[in-house]
Amino acid sequence: MVGLWGYGQYDQYTHPYRKHQVQRLPAEPPTGQILTIERHLALTPRPADSYPFPIPLGEVGPKAPLYAGAPQYPFFCMTLFSGLGQPLVDNQAGEGVAVYREENGEISDEVIGYSRDCLLPTRLHYYYGSQDGEIRPLPVMEPGAPWPDDVAMIAGASGRIPEIYRVESGTINRYPYYIVMLATPDQPREYAPHWDRRLIYQLHGGSGIGFRQGRLSATKVITKLRDPLREGAAVITSTANKTSYTYNILLAEDTARRVKKQFVSLYGAPRYTLGIGGSGGGLSQYLMMQNNSGLLDGALALYAYPDMVSQTLYGLDCDLLNTYYAFRSQDPKDWQDFNQRAELEGLNAVAGFDQRAPFLEPLNQLIRGRWPHWPQGSSECINGWFGLSALIHNPRQGYLRPMFSEAVQRQTHWSHWEDLHQIYGRDPAGFARTTWDNVGVQYGLEALKTGTLSVGEFLHLNQRIGGWVDPEAMEAERIWAPLGKILPLWLTLWGNHNVSDGWPAARTQGDPQAIERAYRSGLVFLGRNPLPVIDLRHYLDEQLDMHHLSASFEARARIDQWQGHHDNQLIWVSDHRYTPLDEAFEAMDIWLAAHQRGEERPRTLDDRCFGEDGQILAQGEGVWDGSWNGREEGACTRRFTSYSNARIQSGGPWAGSIFRCRRIPVDEAIAAGIYGDIDMKPRQAALASVFPDGVCDYRQGDEARPADLTLGAF
Repeated sequence: MVGLWGYGQYDQYTHPYRKHQVQRLPAEPPTGQILTIERHLALTPRPADSYPFPIPLGEVGPKAPLYAGAPQYPFFCMTLFSGLGQPLVDNQAGEGVAVYREENGEISDEVIGYSRDCLLPTRLHYYYGSQDGEIRPLPVMEPGAPWPDDVAMIAGASGRIPEIYRVESGTINRYPYYIVMLATPDQPREYAPHWDRRLIYQLHGGSGIGFRQGRLSATKVITKLRDPLREGAAVITSTANKTSYTYNILLAEDTARRVKKQFVSLYGAPRYTLGIGGSGGGLSQYLMMQNNSGLLDGALALYAYPDMVSQTLYGLDCDLLNTYYAFRSQDPKDWQDFNQRAELEGLNAVAGFDQRAPFLEPLNQLIRGRWPHWPQGSSECINGWFGLSALIHNPRQGYLRPMFSEAVQRQTHWSHWEDLHQIYGRDPAGFARTTWDNVGVQYGLEALKTGTLSVGEFLHLNQRIGGWVDPEAMEAERIWAPLGKILPLWLTLWGNHNVSDGWPAARTQGDPQAIERAYRSGLVFLGRNPLPVIDLRHYLDEQLDMHHLSASFEARARIDQWQGHHDNQLIWVSDHRYTPLDEAFEAMDIWLAAHQRGEERPRTLDDRCFGEDGQILAQGEGVWDGSWNGREEGACTRRFTSYSNARIQSGGPWAGSIFRCRRIPVDEAIAAGIYGDIDMKPRQAALASVFPDGVCDYRQGDEARPADLTLGAF
C-alpha cells in the first residue's frame, strides 16, 4: 500500500496519458459470472474452466473472468507502459482508448480504431543477462548466429549455458501476464530444458482502486527474481496480481489460476508453486492460502498485512486524527508533541523527523483562519498513510493522472469500494457500500489510562473527531495544478472537508451487508493458515514506513485464535541493511518438501531476527513475544521495537478486524473497568453526550461478523 505521496509531480498533458485517454464508456453494460458464496470462499468450489488452454501464439487469451464478475469499465489500457505495444482494436465506436497507425515503429497521429478491453496476442520475447549485470532484450538473429559478446554464461545442469530468458506475454482476463524461464530462441516453445520444476508466482504491492490494466516490464520481472531464475526456476505473474491496480482478491485469484493453467498446459505440473510478493503482494498470499485458491503451496509474504480491508480501519483514522490536531483541537500547538500523537495513533511518531511537505499544515490552517504552526516532527500516519481517504475512500476523487476524459470522470465513482461493488453491493443512492465504521470508538482510551490525555482532552477529542460523510456528500480534494502540473499542494489537507462536523461530530456507520460480504468473499484474513508461510520484512518502523512490524503480530494473533497454534507461520525480521531472501528460499524448499511428505515443519526452521550483516540475533519460540500476546518481551522484540495502531490504542484487540463493535452504555463501561484507574463517574453525563449510542465493548467481538464464521469453523 502507498499513500498519495507516490504520485509526485508530472505533466498531465504529456503523451501518452492524454493521447490514449479513455474518452467514452461502452454503450452496453457488461455481464459476467460471480461466485455464489453461501458460507465462505474457502468452502466454495470454483467452476471448471472451459477455455482451451494453452493460448496459441498469436492468439488472444480469455477476456472475461471465469467467476470474478463482469469486466470493469472504464478500463485504461497500459500495454504501452509495459513495453508491449498498442492494444488490439476491438471497436470503432470510440469506446476505450484510441489506437494509432504505426509507421516504421513510430506511433502516428492517425486513429485506426479503439480498444476498450486492451487485449494483446500471445508472443515470445527473449532477454539476456549481460556480463555487466544488466538485463537486455536479445536482438533478433539469424539461425546459427553467435550470441552477443556480452551474454553471461551460467552453470546449468548439463554444463555452462548462456543466460538467456524466454518470456511469454499476452493478456488473460484483460491483464498482461508473463511466463519467464531459461531458454533460447532456437528451442521450441513447449521445451523447458533447464526448468528445475520449481514455479514461483510473483505478486506485487501498492494501493489501487481498479479501472486500469496496470504495467509491468519483463526486465523488472527478471531482475527481481534473477537468482532463482538462473538456478532453473520458472516465474509467472500478471498485473492483476499487483495491488497498485486492484485489491479485488477474487479477480486476482481468478486471473492467477488461469495464468498458472497456461503454464501447466505448456510445461506440466511443478514440484511446487511458491508465492512471493511484498505489501499488497504479501497479504494476497495470506488470503489466497486461506481461501483454498489451489494456486500456492507456500508463501514468502514480504512486508505483509493480514488483509487490506481491516487495515483501512486505522488507516482512515489517520486523516481523522490529523484533521483534529490541525483544525479542531482546542490548541493545535499542543499536538506538536509527536510523542503524544503516538499514544493516540499507536503507529510510530518522531519529534524532529522531516515531513515531505511540512508547509501544507500551516498553509491550510491559515486558509481556515487558524493560527499556523509549523510541524515539529512527523509520524507514520503522515509519512506512510497520507491521503488514504482520497485514494481509496472518496468516490468523487477521480484519478490524479489524466487517464480518463472529464465526461468519464463524472460518470464514475472512484474508490476501492466501487472497484469491488460486485462484492460489496451498492446503496440506494447508487454508491458502493463500505465496511468502514467508527461508531463507539473511544480514540485515545489508552492515552487516557496512562495519563497522557486528561479527561477533558479525551472528551474533546472524541466529541470533535467525527467520521467520514456519506459517499454521496463527499467532494474531491482541492489540489493546486498551476500550468497543467499537479503539485503536492493539498488545499483540503487530510480530506478535512469530508469529515463530519458538529458537537458531537457524527461518526460513520459501516454497512452490515458490505461487511458480511467482505468476510464471506475472503477479503478478510480470519487466521486460517493451512500452508507454510514465512512472514519476512525489514524493520522500517524507525523510518516511519507504513510497513510496520506489528502487522506480522496482527496476522499471528488471528492465526493463533483460529487454529490454536502458528506452526505454519514463521516471522523473520531483519535490519534494513540486510535481506535474508536467499535463506528464505532455502528454508521454503526444505519446508515444502517436508509438507508434501505430510511431515511437520522441520524444527531447524523457526522464528528469528537478523542483524545488519546477516547474523541471526535470536531465534526460536518466544523471540517475538510482547504486548501483542500479553507476554514478556522476547529477544527479537527487544531488538526491534513494535508499535500498534489507533484501534488498539482505543482499546481494541491486537488481532484487529472488528468492523462494527458491539456497544454498551457508558455506565456499564465504567462499571466494567474499561477506563482503568480513571474515575469517570463525575464525567458520566459528558461521556454519554459524546457517545449517545454507547461505547465499544471489544470483549464481545465484531457485531457484523457472520455468526457461522466462528473460530476454527473450517
